[in-house]
Amino acid sequence: MNGFGMTPFGFGFFGFGMLFWWILWVVIAYLVYQDAEKRGMNGLLWFILVLIPMVGIIALIIYLIVRETQPQAKEEKKSSLEILKERYAKGEISHEEYERMKKELEE
Repeated sequence: MNGFGMTPFGFGFFGFGMLFWWILWVVIAYLVYQDAEKRGMNGLLWFILVLIPMVGIIALIIYLIVRETQPQAKEEKKSSLEILKERYAKGEISHEEYERMKKELEE
């Protein structure tokens, strides 16, 4: 290092070391994005907050504290016939109603 803050790999603040830390931080922000999306939170918001210089560390800590404990399972869409079977099993409709509705749905 000479007297002007230069290293053999470039300028001190903008050298390979700083590039490494930026890439690492972008990877961390992307992982936060993916985790937030799995948990039903706004992933893009958390990605941006974690990327903001000087605020990113605080945002990362806040995210780790407030995130949902369990990922939300994506709700599967049920077919009309499955819903009809569930209603019949719960006793919400009679056997005659079940058969009539089943026949209508199968048409």
